[in-house]
Amino acid sequence: MAPGRHSPVVVVLPARYGSTRFPGKPLADLVGKPLIRHAYEAAAKVPGVDRVAVATDDMRIADAVTGFGGEAVLTTGVHATGTDRLAEVTEKIDADLYVNVQGDEILSSGDMLVPLIETFRADPALMVGTLCHALDDLGDLANPNVVKVVLDHAGFALYFSRAPIPFVREPGAHLEAPPGVFFRHFGIYIYRKAALTAFPGLPESPLEQMEKLEQLRFLQAGYRIRVLPTPHTALRVDTPADLAAVAAVLEGAQGAGRQAGGG
Repeated sequence: MAPGRHSPVVVVLPARYGSTRFPGKPLADLVGKPLIRHAYEAAAKVPGVDRVAVATDDMRIADAVTGFGGEAVLTTGVHATGTDRLAEVTEKIDADLYVNVQGDEILSSGDMLVPLIETFRADPALMVGTLCHALDDLGDLANPNVVKVVLDHAGFALYFSRAPIPFVREPGAHLEAPPGVFFRHFGIYIYRKAALTAFPGLPESPLEQMEKLEQLRFLQAGYRIRVLPTPHTALRVDTPADLAAVAAVLEGAQGAGRQAGGG
């Protein structure tokens, strides 16, 4: 779609070259393609998405994306958070809804985003939304790298934290908790344009600074964040070791596809 046209739903993939743990990660080879291409092509398969763009501050990534026929948007590179970078994208791509999928994350299923998109199309009052997944390993409750979320009865976030929430007061009680108590947060968001453009100007959030979770800026400013549970997962690459693990998954899926097709 031409850059100047309105796109009702756009998926934006933020991609940085200067990762501390894995420099050049978006361009790392993964089963014959750069990682960012896998993420881009998975997002492009989502039903209801009108446009996909990679937001980057690095020409090497932009050139790689345009080289495989994708769309890249160059941003300034001075943003404190990924959401600030997406807010800049609104100046260059006009849309009703912006879906943020990380450039190092490959959706396992296009159906992962469909409920978010349909829910926001049906309710214009919703401003910010995200996904969660039932916590499969209760050992992750104490893992600060696994972000947890607790919800109200209407499906809106009460709080996000790296700490174990809800706190389990009685020893062992978490083993008997009913479904719908412990959720891990998926870092996939949907924003209405007004919320995204407002984000850089929202008051500084002490909660955001302490937890290093930018969605807390929205919560502390009074925004309600709709959270939808999903049974799906995504393939995430944070380190070179993750790249090898994801490659094994993709190669296994390709092999299964060839067998199913009789190849």
